[in-house]
Amino acid sequence: MTDVYPSRHADVAEFLPRLDPVVYSQWNEDAPVSREQAERFDRDGFLVLEDIFSDAEVAFLQSEAGKLLADPQALEEETVVTEPGGTEVRSIFRIHAQSDVIARLAADERLARVAQFLLGDAVYLHQSRLNYKPGFTGKEFYWHSDFETWHVEDGMPRMRALSMSVLLAENTANNGPLMLIPGSHKIYLTCVGETPQDHYRQSLKKQEYGVPDEDSLAELAHKHGIVAPTGKPGSVVIFDCNVMHGSNGNITPFPRANAFMVYNAVSNRLAPPFGVDRPRPEFIAARGEPQPVEPVRGCLAEEVLV
Repeated sequence: MTDVYPSRHADVAEFLPRLDPVVYSQWNEDAPVSREQAERFDRDGFLVLEDIFSDAEVAFLQSEAGKLLADPQALEEETVVTEPGGTEVRSIFRIHAQSDVIARLAADERLARVAQFLLGDAVYLHQSRLNYKPGFTGKEFYWHSDFETWHVEDGMPRMRALSMSVLLAENTANNGPLMLIPGSHKIYLTCVGETPQDHYRQSLKKQEYGVPDEDSLAELAHKHGIVAPTGKPGSVVIFDCNVMHGSNGNITPFPRANAFMVYNAVSNRLAPPFGVDRPRPEFIAARGEPQPVEPVRGCLAEEVLV
């Protein structure tokens, strides 16, 4: 397969044109988002949905997250990633396969139908995780484009995927919220440095390859600015696979927790990686025959408890 988004090959970073759409569907009155929301996602590369879950549903999700974080030894060992240099949980991967509650959340039509519309296809879960940034000790996630890593290390062919972050704790300006560079998704910034084998073992704690150079980041930030969407629990931040994003460390006493789902178009299933000999494990990037998400309607708590 031709590599239309080469990265980590040259000695100097480059800005390459995006060759794929951002919104793949033509808006109509039956769309799960408004015309203005679709246009905003296309323009900025992200969208915030508020008040789509009830207080009871949010409490139900928070309770489940608390149970998972309280007993990480009950989970698949390799899916639990701790903070660099510490024992606090940083992320739990493949969480939809380890929690019926998160599996139901990922299939909820309030999320899945939006993913189907924006990507113009049936969708499957490329990746899921619970991200936790504990108070005082939660470390940063450095600037990166998800697609650059998914393309080079997983073999995702084109930019036809998106992430949804469901806030399970209040994300404020102070506790290390997601930061994005709006409009940065319209170009592809290549990275420098050959990727070591099994890079994921280090990168899930602290990424050192597949990160953009400071000069290019500065150029993007000066051109587009930086935004940090904040919100109460239950808010959903949707962002394009190629938008540049990261987050600061959390030195407040207020933890940050998000349920994180990556939806990929079924037609964009993974190929062999474009920059490494061996792909990352299944718990990070779903390979094989995609299992399309079937959107489910109804209250989260009632559906799972029944």
